[in-house]
Amino acid sequence: MQVNRLFEMIYILLGRESVTAKELAERFEVSTRTIYRDLDTLSSAGIPIYTSKGSGGGIRILESFTLDKSLLSKEEQSEILMGLQVLKGARYPDTQEVISKIGSLFNKSEYDWIEVDFSGWGSNKEEQEKFKAIKQAIIEEKMISFEYLSSYGVKTLRTVVPIRLVFKGQSWYVQAYCKLKEDYRTFKLMRIRHLKCIDERFHRREFKVGPIEPQSIEHTPSITVKLRFESYMAFRVYDQFAEEAITYQEDGSIEVTVSYPEGEWIYSYILSFGSAVTVVEPKEVRDKITYMLEETLKKYKEFLK
Repeated sequence: MQVNRLFEMIYILLGRESVTAKELAERFEVSTRTIYRDLDTLSSAGIPIYTSKGSGGGIRILESFTLDKSLLSKEEQSEILMGLQVLKGARYPDTQEVISKIGSLFNKSEYDWIEVDFSGWGSNKEEQEKFKAIKQAIIEEKMISFEYLSSYGVKTLRTVVPIRLVFKGQSWYVQAYCKLKEDYRTFKLMRIRHLKCIDERFHRREFKVGPIEPQSIEHTPSITVKLRFESYMAFRVYDQFAEEAITYQEDGSIEVTVSYPEGEWIYSYILSFGSAVTVVEPKEVRDKITYMLEETLKKYKEFLK
């Protein structure tokens, strides 16, 4: 159909400096005369296309042109890209290719501001507003300030360049460049208080962050645990742990060594494996799990009397 061809021609011109009518004709299996008619149609619709002759010539689209005002607002574009990133996190097939195409179409090279690592979660209205405010600050390239409560109960005032929101280990984090520490830091959203968007801009492309790591989380010590799983739990072990962390034992059991940011969530997570897991190390985690199980059993025994 002509409409599909016109749309794809715009996409090609947005992604390349120039292209010849012959190249377009060969791609779409039509005559060069048809290509020139299509170009006239696009020009009539307000698409700024121009041609040049000679060496290095060809068909071009005005460099500053995007489809921002033609179809969708900037907010709508960001919501579309965010939705596609969520699908990517859910391992929906072929999503990355679509993200790349749509990002190019909207002239947005930085469309990876959110990384989704799926687990169920919920939050109150205050937490949702905090998430929304940080999201807007990242998209609009505005700095934020907030009071941060460490795991030791210490409060500090931070001014940061917010770069990316990350969902990991049942919690939301913001990866940022911290002005106070003059380095990259990861902040847990639940510990952020009195968030403000300040009138100071930045260029996000100048700041790069890697994958979120336990040791990068501000004021949160990490803990290394060794877990032993029954063999029938292999399906879940390989779903949730890196292959290099997994070791098979002679008796068929599976050992996993992994580092986590400290927190009460660790115990709930380990207990979610039921009787299929045993904490080998450290002793304090094993003792805490044992205590929690004994207290739970005691309550049920009292309830059933």
